Amino acid sequence: MLKSNFQSLPFIIIQLMAALAAVGPPNPRADPECCSILHGLVAAVEALCKITEYQHEARTMLMENAERVGNRGRIICITNAKSDSHVRMLEDYVQETIHEHNKLAANSDHLMQIQKCELVLIHTYPVGEDSLVSDRPKKELSPVLTSEVHSVRAGRHLATKLNVLVQQHFDLASTTITNIPMKPTFNVCDQEEQHANTSANYDVELLHHKEAHVDFLKSGDNHVGGNSREGAFKETVTLKWCTPRTNSVGSHMLSSHGGEIFLHVLSSSRSILEDPPSISEGCGGRVTDYRITDFGEFMRENRLTPFLEPRYKIDGSLEIPLERAKDQLEKHTRYWPMIISQTTIFNMQAVVPLASVIVKEAMTDEDVLNCQKTIYNLVDMERKNDPLPISTVGTRGKGPKRDEQYRIMWNELETLVRAHISNSDKHQRVLECLMACRSKPPEEEERKKRGRKREDKEDKSEKSGKDYEPDKPWQESER
Repeated sequence: MLKSNFQSLPFIIIQLMAALAAVGPPNPRADPECCSILHGLVAAVEALCKITEYQHEARTMLMENAERVGNRGRIICITNAKSDSHVRMLEDYVQETIHEHNKLAANSDHLMQIQKCELVLIHTYPVGEDSLVSDRPKKELSPVLTSEVHSVRAGRHLATKLNVLVQQHFDLASTTITNIPMKPTFNVCDQEEQHANTSANYDVELLHHKEAHVDFLKSGDNHVGGNSREGAFKETVTLKWCTPRTNSVGSHMLSSHGGEIFLHVLSSSRSILEDPPSISEGCGGRVTDYRITDFGEFMRENRLTPFLEPRYKIDGSLEIPLERAKDQLEKHTRYWPMIISQTTIFNMQAVVPLASVIVKEAMTDEDVLNCQKTIYNLVDMERKNDPLPISTVGTRGKGPKRDEQYRIMWNELETLVRAHISNSDKHQRVLECLMACRSKPPEEEERKKRGRKREDKEDKSEKSGKDYEPDKPWQESER
């Protein structure tokens, strides 16, 4: 019944129950020595010594360091011991058997020495009688073997004890859902007697990882946990079944998979596929004019991709992909205003050719030519006195004058270019072109002054017109 390939095959409890049922009870007429528990302990030690497929692959890969592959196991022995001395005899027998099989495994390629073995002896006794064996916690008998003893009554108490041992070994916890309405299954004879619509309430226990109860333990609520119906030594968290209403949103669901019941957590929060929340609910508060579209384009330009072929720097050292990604992100964010009202050049379509190439680590001659063309186009716009997309959020009146708008635009453009002049000499050429265009000749300054005087006259005439409007009703009444 024991196999050395138990780790590589899926283990189903139904198969184990079928195998135990096929063994059957011992024959009372047979020799008692044939049914001794010692044969089972020897078979368990032999199974632990046999090398598994996983261990064989690991030893083959390590070659010279094959001894680093561990071989540890656990033996669970369910028996009816006569006394504590009988239990000590079983422990000594297992220890001697492990010692003998380790000697054989030392000179074999198909066996492995047992480095650590846990022996769990479960003494069962009939209901109504007293136990002749005392419980004992885990005790180290040798550097290889540790042993623990448990006494439990036969029947359902044994099943509960095994459940507790499983929880301790795999670090699990228990949650019991009570009063679940289910229709019971009857055979043909019972169905004639039972009513078709009868139902019974059942309790379903679920085993899961212990971390699920961490919040319960931190809260200090003593009413969260309770004892199960099988016995006071087993603790469980009890959840009471509530029949869901038609308009309620469920947070958990019971579902059956392969004959086992699982508790699933349902997402009750807003889906990420729905409309995004209001931007004013974030950390920015009332600021809502973020450059959201530009930020989406910024993320697309800085996506991470698999780095397959190694690349080397100019000095011959290997280029680390993560450091290269950080360096690119740093270049793209040296000057990147987050709010629309804080920038002018990033709201202008005419500046896009320059802003998209100035962040490069190395520029070509064609890139420099495109940047120079962009600067010349801005100079032409200023000469024509074209309007700029200046945000007037939070300002009173008409906002800054046209001359002041272009001064703000040129200052911001210079800030952007100066942030990247250390990349290469061609970035320096772009800055030189920008500074040359900003230094205007005297006749250009005179033209600017005349333009400012004309704008002042227009503002004064517009203001006087507004002052004249309220006087009209008074003059009409005097007439």
